[in-house]
Amino acid sequence: MPLASILPAGDLQRIFDSFNRAGKTYGIEFHPQELMANSRLAIEATEFARDKGLFHPFHDRVFQAYFTEGLDIGRQEVLLDLAGEVGLNREELRQSLQESRYVPRLQEIRDKVGRYGISATPTFILNGGQRIVGAQPLEVFRKVLAAMVKE
Repeated sequence: MPLASILPAGDLQRIFDSFNRAGKTYGIEFHPQELMANSRLAIEATEFARDKGLFHPFHDRVFQAYFTEGLDIGRQEVLLDLAGEVGLNREELRQSLQESRYVPRLQEIRDKVGRYGISATPTFILNGGQRIVGAQPLEVFRKVLAAMVKE
């Protein structure tokens, strides 16, 4: 889906400017996106990578491809290329995606998320059920954790 259909161009530019300011500390430069990719296949492919012991390399590569290179991670061929780059078998992944092998696992996760009342990503549930929702600065975590220690 074109991002411009969701957000006005000015808002979009401000968002990416904000991302780049935040990412600069970590050496991340965000590529201006034109599309909001459908991440369903990427999530399925990530579960495949988890089962093959390559979750983190694949996850990191997909993140880089989407956010810094502007690739459409909703396209199967893009995911297969990325999988090959990190050492996953392209044909095994293709078959897994065609069979929707990980759909039941993902539905189970969605059900569990629903039981916890989670509606945003990321959501951190801390001991005692306190939540931190969204990408928050480190200081927010420090304050919440310090308050928990005092309790």
